[in-house]
Amino acid sequence: MSKQTSVPRKKKSLGQIMNTPGVAGYVFILPFIIGFLAFLALPMILSFGFSFTRYNILESPVFIGLENYKTMFFDDSKFWKVFGVTMYYVLFSVPLRLIMALLVALLLVKSSKLSGFYRAVYYLPSIIGSSVAVAILWKRMFASDGVINALLQTIGIPCEIAWLGRADTAIWTLIILAVWQFGSSMLIFLSGLKQIPVSLYEAATVDGANGIQRFFKITLPMLTPTIFFNLINQLINGFMAFTQSYIITQGKPRDSTLFYTVYMYQNSFTYNKLGYGCAMAWFMVFIVGLLTFVLFKTQNKWVYYES
Repeated sequence: MSKQTSVPRKKKSLGQIMNTPGVAGYVFILPFIIGFLAFLALPMILSFGFSFTRYNILESPVFIGLENYKTMFFDDSKFWKVFGVTMYYVLFSVPLRLIMALLVALLLVKSSKLSGFYRAVYYLPSIIGSSVAVAILWKRMFASDGVINALLQTIGIPCEIAWLGRADTAIWTLIILAVWQFGSSMLIFLSGLKQIPVSLYEAATVDGANGIQRFFKITLPMLTPTIFFNLINQLINGFMAFTQSYIITQGKPRDSTLFYTVYMYQNSFTYNKLGYGCAMAWFMVFIVGLLTFVLFKTQNKWVYYES
């Protein structure tokens, strides 16, 4: 019998491995995958487990089942007030921000020499809007002796309102700040407006349609996918609002501006009830997921896709 000689396999070099289809792509996204697993996926899994425990950070967590959720829904009266304040904030801030962003985008859609400058200026608040410095400045503007009251007195309206000291006005100072941060949505609307075929407007003009009719019959329907995208993003951002309430009002007066995230932070790190804070976080995930699911299920009734 003839012996079969085995041919030794040549070891592939690093360059050959990188040239293998698909390998280079995985190598380049490896930092993101590691970061995602270490700083997002793993913390989420741990927080879900902690939501069923009594955990004060200093001691080992103790499993208590659904006790945190029971306390949250039935025993913590402050929880529902905080949830209502957050829903009120989202209900008004998100639509107003989208409306403002769309109006400014309509003004800037026509190209000019200063278009780039105007877009950068309007986008700037979105970059610095959530910073601590802007929150402190906003707090001073709406103080009793602040700029807002001074401007009102300048135009002949005697006004010394404590905007941040009244429950009916304090929340609206935070809503106005949110509306002011419309830059990112504006740029997305600008991109969507530029994708609308000019031929549609030309045909509508020939048929005698005026500007208002062209807006409601062409612009708005063709822009609904962009509106839907912005709505999802701003809805999530609305529930995640934190700096405005924590720095400007600290939830005062009488918890009328105490956002859900601030109360969750207080429970976790001020009252040392991290397990309860994790339970609150997962309830927020459920609410945001539910609202997003409803929007996706109803998009066929109002979102127009050309395909």
